[in-house]
Amino acid sequence: MKLTNLHPTIFIIFGGTGDLNARKITPALFNLFLDDWIPGQFSIIGTGRTKLTDEEFRALLLEGINSFSRRGKADEKKWQEFSQYISYQVSDIKDPATYAAFAEKIKQQEEAWKQEADIIYYLAVAPQFFPIIAENIAKNALCENIAKTRIVIEKPFGHDLESAKKLNGLLQGIFDEKQIYRIDHYLGKETVQNIMAFRFANSLFEPQWNRNYIDHVQISVTEQLGVGDRGEYYEGSGALRDMVQNHILQLLCIFAMEVPISFNADEIRDRKVDVLRAMRKFTPGDIKKLVVRGQYSEGWMEGKEVPGYRQEKNVKEDSNTETFAAIKFFIDNWRWQGVPFYVRTGKRMQQSSSVISVQYKNVPHSIFPPEASESWEQNRLIISIQPEMSIRMQVQAKRPGLNMVLNPVDMIFDYKGTYPTETPEAYETLLLDTMQGDQTLFMRGDQVEAAWELIMPILSAWESKQSLSFPNYSADTWGPELAEALIAQDGYHWFTLPHNHKKNS
Repeated sequence: MKLTNLHPTIFIIFGGTGDLNARKITPALFNLFLDDWIPGQFSIIGTGRTKLTDEEFRALLLEGINSFSRRGKADEKKWQEFSQYISYQVSDIKDPATYAAFAEKIKQQEEAWKQEADIIYYLAVAPQFFPIIAENIAKNALCENIAKTRIVIEKPFGHDLESAKKLNGLLQGIFDEKQIYRIDHYLGKETVQNIMAFRFANSLFEPQWNRNYIDHVQISVTEQLGVGDRGEYYEGSGALRDMVQNHILQLLCIFAMEVPISFNADEIRDRKVDVLRAMRKFTPGDIKKLVVRGQYSEGWMEGKEVPGYRQEKNVKEDSNTETFAAIKFFIDNWRWQGVPFYVRTGKRMQQSSSVISVQYKNVPHSIFPPEASESWEQNRLIISIQPEMSIRMQVQAKRPGLNMVLNPVDMIFDYKGTYPTETPEAYETLLLDTMQGDQTLFMRGDQVEAAWELIMPILSAWESKQSLSFPNYSADTWGPELAEALIAQDGYHWFTLPHNHKKNS
């Protein structure tokens, strides 16, 4: 069912000529337009330092849509309709005149529409520019209407706990928390959203979603790609900042949170923060036992030779930056006490995938003879976020035949086989939520700080001590041997999707 109550909206994109807008933002807005999710009174103002006419800017965005939209090349007639919403303003984010021009454009548009518009400021720029833009928006009185103005902040939100607190303090001194949308595209993915539906809409699963039935949980977010042209960025980030602090901890919170009393945004976010606050803090001794870091060396991927991390562009020859991290977490509360949560992420791995694997405890007593259950495996729930979107239960069943022989079988729900419609991209979901004023899938300030607080002991330990083993895993492997030892010492092994899902996502 399409929405009919979206307000007139002015969407101002800082960094309008940048890669993020070309690849994600405008293709998402165009797809929303094609699916009738855009209000009739809508305006997109792109900004940048490059001197462009409106037509030149539109042509630039059309190239991005044709290259990156899930629908492929744009229909010419539909693009002509959509492009009328788009204009461009040459801007210097440090110049007050830029913001005076925004104020005038907003005034003119609202006069033409004869009503007040919702204003969305999307900061698709480098993090060092967030404070400059936010402060200038405030100085020019462009955010005073709390109900009508919003600011969207891309990750990374801070470089560490101290900088995250500083940025939160600055933003919360200018905007109300209800105006701040800290975006993490992972939360817009269909399968991630379906975790809540799976848990809280079915009486079958919630009763066994706890330490009494679940043996351990694994969260793996792995990539076949290396850092490519992002060496300069990655040198200041690493796997822990780039993936664990945001994406992976978000997945963990959604999986492990308590049942909210409603689908209210703050109620759901309260429950996520509860998880982070219950997670066991790391001591220096814990880091040695519960955390593994790695860095990839050269190798071969699908028949092609690839460089090691230290040979990538803009990477130091003796770089101490990790491209792999594996961590064993514990959540100290009644639901999860004693259940290990293993997470891992890495580049140049054998497979590009994002998977949550839940292994259940074994049956208390087996009535079957040994020969009937040679291939016995504990029940497992597998939530695949990418490359396929599916939820599968692995259960034991009798193999057809005259003998009682058990083997594991899959009960599968997959999106492609169940729903004929194409799945929207994560940015489509999140941009629509921003226009609706729904913060459910966006991080709150205290949640960001709690996530940083949890991983700071690891970051500090790694940055203060050079790894003498780097590089310690080859391309097209599953990471360093110590990562296998981390989980094997508890009697487990890392779960991976079947081999036919190995392609890049």
